[in-house]
Amino acid sequence: MMISSDGKTRDLITSRPGAGWDFNLNRHAYHDIEAKHGPHYCVYNRRFMCVYMDDLPTDEGYWLLRTKAACLHTGEWPIEFKGRDAETLMDYLFVNNIAKVKPGRCGYGIACFDHGGLIVDGVFVRLAEDRFWYAQADGDFVNWARAHAKGMDVQIADPRVNVSQIQGPLAMEILQDAAKDGIPDPFGYFGSAWVDFGGQDVLITRTGYTNELGWEFYTEPHHDAAALWAHLEKAGAPYGMRMFGLDSMNIRRIEAGILNANSDFDETTTPYDVGLGGFVAMDKGDFIGKAALEKADKGRRLHGIVCPDGEPRVNGRVEWNGKVAGRVTAGATSPYLGHGIGYALMDSTEAGPGTDLMVEGRDGKMYAATLAETPLYDKACEIPRGKIVDIPDRAA
Repeated sequence: MMISSDGKTRDLITSRPGAGWDFNLNRHAYHDIEAKHGPHYCVYNRRFMCVYMDDLPTDEGYWLLRTKAACLHTGEWPIEFKGRDAETLMDYLFVNNIAKVKPGRCGYGIACFDHGGLIVDGVFVRLAEDRFWYAQADGDFVNWARAHAKGMDVQIADPRVNVSQIQGPLAMEILQDAAKDGIPDPFGYFGSAWVDFGGQDVLITRTGYTNELGWEFYTEPHHDAAALWAHLEKAGAPYGMRMFGLDSMNIRRIEAGILNANSDFDETTTPYDVGLGGFVAMDKGDFIGKAALEKADKGRRLHGIVCPDGEPRVNGRVEWNGKVAGRVTAGATSPYLGHGIGYALMDSTEAGPGTDLMVEGRDGKMYAATLAETPLYDKACEIPRGKIVDIPDRAA
């Protein structure tokens, strides 16, 4: 999804009847089922990912996520690492300590260039001692990984898997009804399990992009996707579940302090710049970018934005003390909080939470705003862990 420099238009794609070259773009397994809702797509990892649907306004999708359950078929790209040296390679590619993640568990993987700038992030699941699936965000990662695998006993492959998320306060009830044996035990936060959905064995993980209670499921090439979705849709119907688009999810991920690769961070920012420094395992062996990160400024430049009277414009300017001091990397209006929210990437580490400044809004005007800590609420992330189970009241 591209946003123009004027902030008033963006480039989306949609499917149209007719034959012809499809430019090698990849449709997910549920593309044809999704089509009846009037989806509009972005291209993410050369995959279609729904941004919004004609039959579901963005705010309606947001409240569906917050009060019931919603499903997004994502553009995340699972890459398989398999072999005796799979862990060794991943521990070298990522700043995180991969070895600490045991089979059956998930982890968060961040990769950097030699200079410490970020390449990509994503969630990986350790399927066995010598086998991982890494669901990468949009970015040029797989060939980077292959280039560093020379001489190692590891195969890097595309298993052609699609990742979908079912998120929201009723997501676990849906899982209980959909899985033959109910919710797996154990199935804690960042856990994984294989379950029987209508006679098909499917990998699920307690992960997501919303900081809501929820889980993800992985559709493999041998699955009957139509039958799998029919089974999940039937289980979700009593709870009001339906498909939705990224625009609705985007609001919630900003509230939750979740970052988006290539907009909130890129090769010009280090993990410390954007608040991911806590994931850098300096106490492990060598990894790509370690030397640069040891010398890097440990201050943070990316912060949340609270904007009472406007919606921050993506790529809009941020002014502090009358001078341009940064840019907006994410912006939305939160139906729950009732005001504009977003992220600001500041030019220096001098400004931080509590700093009053001005941000450019979607209408081109400047609005008073304050930098804020993220997440904007649920600071301890108790909602996705199931420790806060209250369904929020919908704003009038």
